[in-house]
Amino acid sequence: MPHDTLADVSTAAMQERGGAGRAPRVVPALTVVSHPMPRRVGARLLLDAVAAGRTVALSRNAPDFVAPGGSLGLPLSDPFISRKPVEWKPAPDGGVRLVVPEDGTHVALEGTPLRGEHDFGPRALADGVALELAGRVVVLLHTVELDGEGAADTLGMVGESTGLRKLRRHIERVADLDVSVLIRGETGTGKELVAQAIHQRGPRRAGRFLSVNLGAIPKELAAAELFGAHKGAYSGATRDREGFFRAAHGGTLFLDEVGEAPPEVQVMLLRVLETGELYPVGASSPVTVDVRLIAATDAHLEEQIRDGRFKAPLLHRLAGYDLRVPPLRERREDMGRLFFHFAREELAALGDAARLDTEDPHAEPWLPASLASRLVRAAWPGNIRQLRNLTRQLVIGSRGQARLQWDSQLDEALGAPDAVMPVVAAVRAPEAREPAVPRRKPSQVTEAELLAALRDHAWDLKAAADALGIPRPSVYDLIDKSPNLRTAGDLGADEITRCFEVCGGDLDAMVRTLEVSKRALGRRLKELGLVAKA
Repeated sequence: MPHDTLADVSTAAMQERGGAGRAPRVVPALTVVSHPMPRRVGARLLLDAVAAGRTVALSRNAPDFVAPGGSLGLPLSDPFISRKPVEWKPAPDGGVRLVVPEDGTHVALEGTPLRGEHDFGPRALADGVALELAGRVVVLLHTVELDGEGAADTLGMVGESTGLRKLRRHIERVADLDVSVLIRGETGTGKELVAQAIHQRGPRRAGRFLSVNLGAIPKELAAAELFGAHKGAYSGATRDREGFFRAAHGGTLFLDEVGEAPPEVQVMLLRVLETGELYPVGASSPVTVDVRLIAATDAHLEEQIRDGRFKAPLLHRLAGYDLRVPPLRERREDMGRLFFHFAREELAALGDAARLDTEDPHAEPWLPASLASRLVRAAWPGNIRQLRNLTRQLVIGSRGQARLQWDSQLDEALGAPDAVMPVVAAVRAPEAREPAVPRRKPSQVTEAELLAALRDHAWDLKAAADALGIPRPSVYDLIDKSPNLRTAGDLGADEITRCFEVCGGDLDAMVRTLEVSKRALGRRLKELGLVAKA
């Protein structure tokens, strides 16, 4: 498969399409993020009646929210939520309209009280909107894909978001096949947990699972660490070294941060994948190994290929099956369950897990509604790893307190205020709605539109992709296919150096002149030893 195709359509995505019958139906839903009774967290109410054009009335006593994996539900049952319902109705633009009566339940959005009618458009629903009810219960308004039954086994992964359900199905499809797997995802999303799930459900489950972080191995030692070495093969080699591949013989080798592999190691990895043989450093004869390779990366390998930093044949071999782990910001409906899962682990270590077992509906929420709302709206650049660490800080920092206490020192850990998703600004009265950018197929974008969007957004590829309504990887593909556009990797050293001198080292001016990505151009400057002005 050509590498430019891999940029937009993963193997997993093709499998999804290949097995497609009818496209999944998308409906709005409400998921409990926080509740005075923690066991209610994660329960969901599908607003399919709203999608069908009808009104849903939500009060203390109705309708029922169903727990993940359950069939019978319960109403919110919080005594501070009014019996007089708020109403959910269809909005003309395909969104949802919330109607809050004057004398009903107090509803707040980011601390701002809501009264009357408020519309939430498709973009807000896709991002998720955290609403505080009576200052005690937090529900997330979002969309759900009704794509059939989820996986019977959670695979050790907490949550029921659409992205996570798809990931579980792909793991089950590939686990029993002896093919290499490439796991893509941002840092902290749980890529090693995915690799372990594949190993545990595969034919090598009785063998060893060995995890190696290539980013943590000095580049000069990477070949010896992976493939082994003979005594005396290099300075400091005082004994034979087995190497990770031979140590994982008969099992699974997980290579994290595979994009950090040095060029010579990439060549050796490709040989192992193609022949099942490796040459230890200093050896003259090959060694046969039987290892299932699972690799992971948070880098854009296609971009690295264009920049000459990663070998396309290796990517094709690694991606026998291509999986994407969704970032936490795409799993906001899982946030409450994940938080309480980590909180219970921390409390159990402190001998205080019972505090999350309360069944008193009048109890003061252990997780305050305002804090729960903030957690849901945060950007989470560190994803699940960051959430786990913050949960630990909150639990330990609130020992002896009836509720979790927010310390201003944690602001830095959670992210600056501008990193929090600004939902209030996106809420409009019915007469003041702004249309969302419609999603499009990359093939519908003309070269003139692409160039205009890139120029309008100073060659920020992510911003241009959002403006065009297409995924960012598709922008790379469209640039590749255009005879009139190029990437920083296409630029010669002489051209970059001349432009650097003409622009006085001003990176922004160079971007406007050369018309390439600022980030990629900055990387090329570093490679050439040129220091741009901030």
